[in-house]
Amino acid sequence: MRKNNLSLVLLALLICIHGVVNVVRAEHVRPNVLFIAADDMNCDLGVYGDPLVKTPNLDRLAKMGVRFDNAYCQQPLCGPSRASLMTGLRPDTLDMHTLKHELRQKNPDVVTLGQLFRNNGYFSARAGKIYHYGNPSQIGTDANDDPATWDERYNPAGIDKTQEDSIVRYGPQKGGLGISMAWWDPVSEDAEHTDGMVADRIIELIREKKKEPFFLAAGFFNPHCPYVAPRKYFDLYPLDQITVPDLREARADLEDVPPMAVQRDMKRWPYYFDGVTQDQARKCKQAYYACNSFVDAQIGRLLDALEENDLVENTIVIFWSDHGYFLGEKGLWYKRKAFERSARMPLIISAPGITGGTKSKKPVELLDLYPTLADLCGLKPPSTLEGQSLKPLLLDPDDKKWKKPAVTQVWHSKKAWGYSLRDERWRYTEWLEGRAGRELYDHANDPEEVNNLASSDVHQEVVARMSTRLAPFVRLKKHKRED
Repeated sequence: MRKNNLSLVLLALLICIHGVVNVVRAEHVRPNVLFIAADDMNCDLGVYGDPLVKTPNLDRLAKMGVRFDNAYCQQPLCGPSRASLMTGLRPDTLDMHTLKHELRQKNPDVVTLGQLFRNNGYFSARAGKIYHYGNPSQIGTDANDDPATWDERYNPAGIDKTQEDSIVRYGPQKGGLGISMAWWDPVSEDAEHTDGMVADRIIELIREKKKEPFFLAAGFFNPHCPYVAPRKYFDLYPLDQITVPDLREARADLEDVPPMAVQRDMKRWPYYFDGVTQDQARKCKQAYYACNSFVDAQIGRLLDALEENDLVENTIVIFWSDHGYFLGEKGLWYKRKAFERSARMPLIISAPGITGGTKSKKPVELLDLYPTLADLCGLKPPSTLEGQSLKPLLLDPDDKKWKKPAVTQVWHSKKAWGYSLRDERWRYTEWLEGRAGRELYDHANDPEEVNNLASSDVHQEVVARMSTRLAPFVRLKKHKRED
């Protein structure tokens, strides 16, 4: 009888110990990361309140996490923006302001975001565009990628690359399609396109690696021009629903803007290319929206894969774009400007333990993503990072302690560059430290940045305060400036 009692006690003790071990293990399970990027996507999205653009899967992701309403890039150009995000360092620190492939040449010892995860036992892989790619010229290659970031890289090429001759072009297209007013709406399946192939490979990796910690990056090429997506996505946007601003009003918006702010755009204004009509601009805007919905559909497939493999509860999902984009506002197109539409982009973060369906209006930056992921995953990041973890805002989107502004810079040449600072109310921009002009916009009353208040007598105190806040971020190296 005593033996039976002793056996029961020992059995209960073993069960208890086993339970404690399992709890400890559960507490130390490392979260996975699904890192989703879009190329040139602005905030004209249903998830950001646009009544026309359909994004049901981004809506779904936002219900799982936090939508950041005031997220900004460090430079509205693919190469430096992506290098900054992946290193947590500003373009001036990296000395990278162009599309050149020079990350390791100039910063040989930098530890990139994916590299940090590799160094800590994660499987790190990407499909598609995370670092800069010439789009579509370098689709299907490693382009400006950083091999040290990844265990595996996948470079698909769909019909948007292999059948470029089918793409409709507007304006005098003398170069490639990387800067173009061009579109194509083939009757095709998602899987025939590069972005469909990107999603396919990431889904495969989710299934293959679900039992080990992973950092998987899905780099979608859309909606970057040329705007190519299956016709079913074009059908979501009848042309009679697509509008572009009145050009007289658009031109008037630029009357109080320093010339340097739009110097790349005015020779062939509007729409950047000579001879592009308003109807053609509307067609390109329709195509851009179609590409947004195409990307959204691929994001839905990725979220489905997490659910199907029981990984939702232990996976951090981050969706971001590398910068914003003009679609005819002020008569402008593309990026590379210090205005809100060029600097602001979508950012949504879902993570275990945070309340979903919330939004934050605090200004944040893309370079904040590196310290955020390190923080959420319990990894020790490099001490040199220039961003700040967004974890406080994930826990409390209205955190009153968050006072950090967002800084975006533009660099065209040694003679043409500027910096823009965004806080919760104001956007303030200096060109050549004010020598070539200043801009001040009140986003509480002028979200479209129509009225430049920099020369207003009643706003000089604001100008002085914003200039003082901006000054520490102006760190362009001597060889990149001509004083």
